[in-house]
Amino acid sequence: MLLENYTHSALGQVQSRIAMAAMTRGFCGADHTATPQMADYYAKRARAGVGLILTEGTIIHRSGDGYNNVPHIETAAQTESWRQVTTAVHAEGGKIFCQLWHCGRISHADYTGGAPPLSSTNRAAEGMNRQNNKPFGAPKAMTHDDIQEVVSQFVVAARNAMAAGFDGVEVHGGHGYLIDQFFDARINDRIDEYGGSVENRCRFGLEVMREVIAAIGGSAVMVRLSPSREMGGLYDWPDLHAMLEYLVPAAHGTGLQMLDISCANADYYKTSGRIIRLIRKAWPGLLIGGASLSQQQAESELSDGWLDMVTWGRALIANPDLPVRFRAAAPIAEFSRDMLSSLA
Repeated sequence: MLLENYTHSALGQVQSRIAMAAMTRGFCGADHTATPQMADYYAKRARAGVGLILTEGTIIHRSGDGYNNVPHIETAAQTESWRQVTTAVHAEGGKIFCQLWHCGRISHADYTGGAPPLSSTNRAAEGMNRQNNKPFGAPKAMTHDDIQEVVSQFVVAARNAMAAGFDGVEVHGGHGYLIDQFFDARINDRIDEYGGSVENRCRFGLEVMREVIAAIGGSAVMVRLSPSREMGGLYDWPDLHAMLEYLVPAAHGTGLQMLDISCANADYYKTSGRIIRLIRKAWPGLLIGGASLSQQQAESELSDGWLDMVTWGRALIANPDLPVRFRAAAPIAEFSRDMLSSLA
Protein backbone atom coordinates (compact mmCIF):
# COMPACT_ATOMS: atom_id res chain seq x y z
CA MET A 1 0.00 0.00 0.00
CA LEU A 2 2.82 2.39 0.88
CA LEU A 3 4.14 2.81 -2.67
CA GLU A 4 0.82 2.78 -4.52
CA ASN A 5 -1.09 5.81 -5.77
CA TYR A 6 -3.62 6.92 -3.19
CA THR A 7 -6.74 9.08 -3.43
CA HIS A 8 -8.48 10.76 -0.53
CA SER A 9 -11.61 12.91 -0.75
CA ALA A 10 -9.84 15.92 0.82
CA LEU A 11 -6.28 15.53 -0.39
CA GLY A 12 -7.01 14.22 -3.87
CA GLN A 13 -4.57 11.83 -5.57
CA VAL A 14 -0.96 11.45 -4.47
CA GLN A 15 1.75 9.28 -6.02
CA SER A 16 2.36 7.29 -2.83
CA ARG A 17 1.32 7.14 0.79
CA ILE A 18 4.72 8.47 1.86
CA ALA A 19 4.68 11.96 3.37
CA MET A 20 7.68 14.12 4.18
CA ALA A 21 7.31 15.46 7.72
CA ALA A 22 7.76 19.17 8.36
CA MET A 23 11.22 19.83 9.82
CA THR A 24 13.05 23.01 10.77
CA ARG A 25 15.98 23.49 8.36
CA GLY A 26 17.16 27.14 8.46
CA PHE A 27 18.44 27.74 4.92
CA CYS A 28 16.28 30.66 3.82
CA GLY A 29 17.56 33.50 1.68
CA ALA A 30 17.64 37.25 2.29
CA ASP A 31 14.62 38.61 4.16
CA HIS A 32 13.44 35.08 5.03
CA THR A 33 12.66 34.12 1.43
CA ALA A 34 12.66 30.67 -0.16
CA THR A 35 15.62 29.88 -2.43
CA PRO A 36 16.39 27.80 -5.53
CA GLN A 37 18.30 25.38 -3.27
CA MET A 38 15.12 24.82 -1.26
CA ALA A 39 13.20 24.18 -4.48
CA ASP A 40 15.77 21.56 -5.53
CA TYR A 41 15.69 19.97 -2.07
CA TYR A 42 11.93 19.41 -2.09
CA ALA A 43 11.72 18.53 -5.80
CA LYS A 44 14.30 15.77 -5.30
CA ARG A 45 12.01 14.06 -2.75
CA ALA A 46 8.96 14.42 -5.02
CA ARG A 47 10.95 12.99 -7.96
CA ALA A 48 11.70 9.89 -5.88
CA GLY A 49 8.00 9.31 -5.25
CA VAL A 50 7.09 11.12 -2.02
CA GLY A 51 3.35 11.72 -2.27
CA LEU A 52 2.94 14.69 0.06
CA ILE A 53 5.61 17.14 1.22
CA LEU A 54 5.06 19.23 4.33
CA THR A 55 7.52 22.11 4.23
CA GLU A 56 9.84 23.20 6.98
CA GLY A 57 8.10 25.40 9.53
CA THR A 58 7.29 28.70 7.84
CA ILE A 59 6.72 31.75 10.06
CA ILE A 60 3.37 33.46 9.56
CA HIS A 61 4.48 36.87 10.88
CA ARG A 62 7.79 38.29 12.12
CA SER A 63 6.35 38.54 15.67
CA GLY A 64 6.04 34.74 15.69
CA ASP A 65 9.64 33.96 14.73
CA GLY A 66 12.05 32.23 17.08
CA TYR A 67 14.73 30.58 14.94
CA ASN A 68 17.77 31.46 12.88
CA ASN A 69 17.34 31.67 9.10
CA VAL A 70 13.88 30.19 8.79
CA PRO A 71 11.52 31.21 5.97
CA HIS A 72 8.47 33.42 6.38
CA ILE A 73 5.31 33.81 4.30
CA GLU A 74 4.18 37.27 5.39
CA THR A 75 5.25 39.71 2.68
CA ALA A 76 4.62 39.75 -1.07
CA ALA A 77 8.29 39.00 -1.75
CA GLN A 78 8.34 36.07 0.68
CA THR A 79 5.15 34.71 -0.82
CA GLU A 80 6.39 34.98 -4.39
CA SER A 81 9.71 33.30 -3.47
CA TRP A 82 7.81 30.11 -2.60
CA ARG A 83 6.42 29.80 -6.14
CA GLN A 84 9.70 28.29 -7.39
CA VAL A 85 9.34 25.58 -4.72
CA THR A 86 5.74 24.66 -5.50
CA THR A 87 6.40 24.71 -9.25
CA ALA A 88 9.40 22.39 -8.88
CA VAL A 89 7.51 19.91 -6.69
CA HIS A 90 4.48 19.85 -8.98
CA ALA A 91 6.72 19.24 -12.00
CA GLU A 92 7.86 16.03 -10.28
CA GLY A 93 4.33 14.82 -9.54
CA GLY A 94 4.26 15.69 -5.85
CA LYS A 95 1.88 17.66 -3.66
CA ILE A 96 3.16 20.21 -1.17
CA PHE A 97 1.64 21.91 1.87
CA CYS A 98 3.18 24.89 3.65
CA GLN A 99 3.50 24.42 7.39
CA LEU A 100 2.29 27.60 9.11
CA TRP A 101 4.27 28.27 12.28
CA HIS A 102 4.13 30.67 15.22
CA CYS A 103 6.72 29.91 17.89
CA GLY A 104 5.00 31.66 20.79
CA ARG A 105 7.22 31.68 23.87
CA ILE A 106 9.82 29.35 22.30
CA SER A 107 11.57 32.51 21.22
CA HIS A 108 13.34 35.67 22.34
CA ALA A 109 13.05 39.38 21.61
CA ASP A 110 16.11 38.94 19.35
CA TYR A 111 13.75 37.28 16.85
CA THR A 112 10.57 39.32 17.33
CA GLY A 113 11.81 42.82 16.57
CA GLY A 114 12.48 43.61 20.22
CA ALA A 115 8.94 42.88 21.42
CA PRO A 116 8.30 40.15 23.99
CA PRO A 117 7.26 36.82 22.44
CA LEU A 118 3.54 36.08 22.65
CA SER A 119 2.04 33.15 24.54
CA SER A 120 -0.90 31.92 26.57
CA THR A 121 1.14 32.81 29.66
CA ASN A 122 3.67 35.36 30.89
CA ARG A 123 5.99 32.59 32.17
CA ALA A 124 9.12 31.97 30.16
CA ALA A 125 9.96 28.51 28.85
CA GLU A 126 12.60 26.74 30.91
CA GLY A 127 16.17 26.30 29.71
CA MET A 128 18.36 27.96 27.13
CA ASN A 129 17.40 28.94 23.61
CA ARG A 130 19.88 27.08 21.39
CA GLN A 131 19.29 29.61 18.62
CA ASN A 132 20.98 32.50 20.44
CA ASN A 133 22.39 30.79 23.56
CA LYS A 134 20.27 32.94 25.84
CA PRO A 135 17.43 32.03 28.21
CA PHE A 136 14.05 31.99 26.49
CA GLY A 137 12.47 35.43 26.61
CA ALA A 138 9.75 36.36 29.10
CA PRO A 139 6.57 36.27 27.01
CA LYS A 140 3.53 38.50 26.98
CA ALA A 141 0.29 36.73 27.86
CA MET A 142 -1.86 37.48 24.84
CA THR A 143 -4.77 39.87 25.19
CA HIS A 144 -8.04 39.27 23.34
CA ASP A 145 -6.85 41.73 20.70
CA ASP A 146 -3.55 39.85 20.37
CA ILE A 147 -5.43 36.58 19.93
CA GLN A 148 -7.60 37.96 17.16
CA GLU A 149 -4.56 39.52 15.49
CA VAL A 150 -2.68 36.21 15.45
CA VAL A 151 -5.74 34.39 14.10
CA SER A 152 -5.77 36.97 11.29
CA GLN A 153 -2.05 36.38 10.69
CA PHE A 154 -2.69 32.66 10.22
CA VAL A 155 -5.43 33.50 7.71
CA VAL A 156 -3.22 35.90 5.75
CA ALA A 157 -0.39 33.36 5.70
CA ALA A 158 -2.76 30.63 4.46
CA ARG A 159 -4.01 32.87 1.65
CA ASN A 160 -0.43 33.75 0.76
CA ALA A 161 0.46 30.05 0.62
CA MET A 162 -2.35 29.32 -1.80
CA ALA A 163 -1.32 32.34 -3.91
CA ALA A 164 2.21 30.86 -4.06
CA GLY A 165 0.85 27.63 -5.54
CA PHE A 166 0.76 25.36 -2.49
CA ASP A 167 -1.82 22.57 -2.50
CA GLY A 168 -2.68 23.41 1.10
CA VAL A 169 -1.30 24.36 4.49
CA GLU A 170 -0.51 22.57 7.71
CA VAL A 171 -1.30 24.60 10.84
CA HIS A 172 1.39 23.78 13.42
CA GLY A 173 -0.50 23.03 16.61
CA GLY A 174 2.13 20.87 18.29
CA HIS A 175 5.62 20.55 19.77
CA GLY A 176 5.20 23.23 22.41
CA TYR A 177 4.71 26.15 20.01
CA LEU A 178 2.00 28.81 20.28
CA ILE A 179 -1.21 26.83 19.73
CA ASP A 180 0.12 23.99 21.89
CA GLN A 181 0.87 26.57 24.61
CA PHE A 182 -2.89 27.11 24.83
CA PHE A 183 -3.73 23.39 24.72
CA ASP A 184 -1.25 22.38 27.42
CA ALA A 185 -2.54 22.79 30.99
CA ARG A 186 1.03 22.88 32.32
CA ILE A 187 1.64 26.08 30.38
CA ASN A 188 -1.76 27.75 30.00
CA ASP A 189 -2.47 29.48 33.32
CA ARG A 190 -5.14 31.87 32.04
CA ILE A 191 -8.36 32.58 33.94
CA ASP A 192 -10.35 33.95 30.98
CA GLU A 193 -12.28 32.05 28.30
CA TYR A 194 -8.99 30.85 26.77
CA GLY A 195 -7.79 29.04 29.89
CA GLY A 196 -8.89 26.69 32.64
CA SER A 197 -11.28 24.10 31.23
CA VAL A 198 -10.56 21.74 28.37
CA GLU A 199 -13.03 23.63 26.19
CA ASN A 200 -11.40 26.97 26.97
CA ARG A 201 -7.87 25.77 26.31
CA CYS A 202 -8.96 24.40 22.93
CA ARG A 203 -10.72 27.64 21.96
CA PHE A 204 -7.77 29.46 20.36
CA GLY A 205 -6.64 26.48 18.28
CA LEU A 206 -10.18 25.84 17.08
CA GLU A 207 -10.59 29.50 16.15
CA VAL A 208 -7.43 29.31 14.02
CA MET A 209 -8.74 26.15 12.32
CA ARG A 210 -12.17 27.63 11.70
CA GLU A 211 -10.91 30.88 10.21
CA VAL A 212 -8.20 29.32 8.04
CA ILE A 213 -10.72 26.80 6.69
CA ALA A 214 -13.20 29.60 6.00
CA ALA A 215 -10.47 31.40 4.05
CA ILE A 216 -9.07 28.58 1.88
CA GLY A 217 -11.40 25.58 2.30
CA GLY A 218 -11.31 22.41 4.36
CA SER A 219 -9.68 20.35 1.61
CA ALA A 220 -6.59 22.58 1.83
CA VAL A 221 -5.99 22.49 5.59
CA MET A 222 -4.16 19.97 7.76
CA VAL A 223 -3.37 20.39 11.46
CA ARG A 224 -0.36 18.99 13.31
CA LEU A 225 -0.91 17.92 16.92
CA SER A 226 1.53 16.31 19.37
CA PRO A 227 -0.43 15.28 22.48
CA SER A 228 2.34 12.82 23.39
CA ARG A 229 6.03 13.28 22.61
CA GLU A 230 9.56 12.89 23.88
CA MET A 231 10.91 15.76 26.02
CA GLY A 232 13.60 14.29 28.25
CA GLY A 233 11.12 11.48 28.87
CA LEU A 234 7.54 10.82 27.86
CA TYR A 235 5.52 14.06 27.81
CA ASP A 236 1.71 13.87 27.56
CA TRP A 237 -0.87 16.60 27.86
CA PRO A 238 -1.90 16.44 31.56
CA ASP A 239 -5.58 15.67 30.84
CA LEU A 240 -4.88 13.69 27.70
CA HIS A 241 -8.09 11.68 27.38
CA ALA A 242 -10.41 14.58 28.16
CA MET A 243 -8.55 16.77 25.67
CA LEU A 244 -8.75 14.20 22.89
CA GLU A 245 -12.41 13.41 23.57
CA TYR A 246 -13.27 17.09 23.16
CA LEU A 247 -10.72 18.40 20.65
CA VAL A 248 -10.87 15.72 17.96
CA PRO A 249 -14.64 15.94 17.29
CA ALA A 250 -14.53 19.73 17.72
CA ALA A 251 -11.73 20.00 15.14
CA HIS A 252 -13.78 17.95 12.69
CA GLY A 253 -16.70 20.26 13.43
CA THR A 254 -14.71 23.23 12.11
CA GLY A 255 -14.55 21.51 8.72
CA LEU A 256 -11.07 20.09 9.26
CA GLN A 257 -10.50 16.89 7.28
CA MET A 258 -6.78 16.12 7.77
CA LEU A 259 -4.77 15.48 10.94
CA ASP A 260 -1.03 14.89 11.43
CA ILE A 261 -0.25 13.26 14.79
CA SER A 262 3.41 14.02 15.38
CA CYS A 263 5.96 12.76 17.88
CA ALA A 264 9.20 14.04 16.28
CA ASN A 265 12.23 11.94 17.26
CA ALA A 266 10.48 9.51 19.60
CA ASP A 267 9.19 5.95 19.81
CA TYR A 268 6.08 6.00 17.63
CA TYR A 269 4.29 3.26 19.53
CA LYS A 270 4.75 5.01 22.89
CA THR A 271 3.75 8.46 21.61
CA SER A 272 1.85 9.29 18.43
CA GLY A 273 0.98 5.67 17.65
CA ARG A 274 -0.74 5.44 21.01
CA ILE A 275 -2.66 8.66 20.30
CA ILE A 276 -3.68 7.42 16.86
CA ARG A 277 -5.18 4.30 18.44
CA LEU A 278 -7.16 6.48 20.84
CA ILE A 279 -8.63 8.77 18.19
CA ARG A 280 -8.93 6.68 15.02
CA LYS A 281 -12.59 5.72 15.57
CA ALA A 282 -13.49 9.32 16.43
CA TRP A 283 -11.67 10.80 13.44
CA PRO A 284 -13.30 10.17 10.03
CA GLY A 285 -10.78 12.20 8.02
CA LEU A 286 -7.25 11.69 6.71
CA LEU A 287 -4.83 10.65 9.45
CA ILE A 288 -1.05 10.71 9.01
CA GLY A 289 1.86 9.97 11.34
CA GLY A 290 4.87 7.74 11.75
CA ALA A 291 8.24 9.54 11.63
CA SER A 292 10.37 6.60 12.80
CA LEU A 293 8.78 3.47 11.33
CA SER A 294 10.41 0.80 9.21
CA GLN A 295 8.87 0.00 5.84
CA GLN A 296 7.29 -3.15 7.27
CA GLN A 297 5.86 -1.28 10.27
CA ALA A 298 4.48 1.39 7.97
CA GLU A 299 2.75 -1.20 5.79
CA SER A 300 1.23 -2.70 8.93
CA GLU A 301 -0.14 0.66 10.14
CA LEU A 302 -1.71 1.21 6.72
CA SER A 303 -3.18 -2.26 6.27
CA ASP A 304 -4.57 -2.29 9.82
CA GLY A 305 -6.31 1.01 9.14
CA TRP A 306 -4.54 3.12 11.76
CA LEU A 307 -2.94 5.48 9.25
CA ASP A 308 -3.81 6.72 5.76
CA MET A 309 -0.30 8.01 4.99
CA VAL A 310 3.03 7.57 6.77
CA THR A 311 5.45 10.38 7.57
CA TRP A 312 9.24 10.25 7.59
CA GLY A 313 11.54 13.07 8.61
CA ARG A 314 15.18 12.29 9.32
CA ALA A 315 15.07 9.26 7.02
CA LEU A 316 14.17 11.60 4.15
CA ILE A 317 17.06 13.90 5.00
CA ALA A 318 19.45 10.93 4.91
CA ASN A 319 17.73 9.32 1.91
CA PRO A 320 16.27 11.80 -0.60
CA ASP A 321 15.33 8.74 -2.68
CA LEU A 322 13.67 6.87 0.19
CA PRO A 323 10.66 5.62 -1.87
CA VAL A 324 13.03 4.28 -4.53
CA ARG A 325 15.02 2.44 -1.85
CA PHE A 326 11.83 1.00 -0.38
CA ARG A 327 10.72 -0.21 -3.81
CA ALA A 328 14.08 -1.86 -4.50
CA ALA A 329 14.50 -3.22 -0.95
CA ALA A 330 17.80 -1.34 -0.92
CA PRO A 331 19.69 -0.38 2.27
CA ILE A 332 18.50 2.74 4.09
CA ALA A 333 21.23 5.22 5.06
CA GLU A 334 21.34 6.16 8.74
CA PHE A 335 20.71 9.79 9.69
CA SER A 336 23.55 11.72 11.31
CA ARG A 337 23.49 15.28 12.65
CA ASP A 338 26.15 16.48 10.21
CA MET A 339 23.49 16.04 7.48
CA LEU A 340 21.68 19.06 8.94
CA SER A 341 24.43 21.39 7.74
CA SER A 342 23.35 21.29 4.07
CA LEU A 343 20.32 20.94 1.83
CA ALA A 344 21.23 17.71 0.05
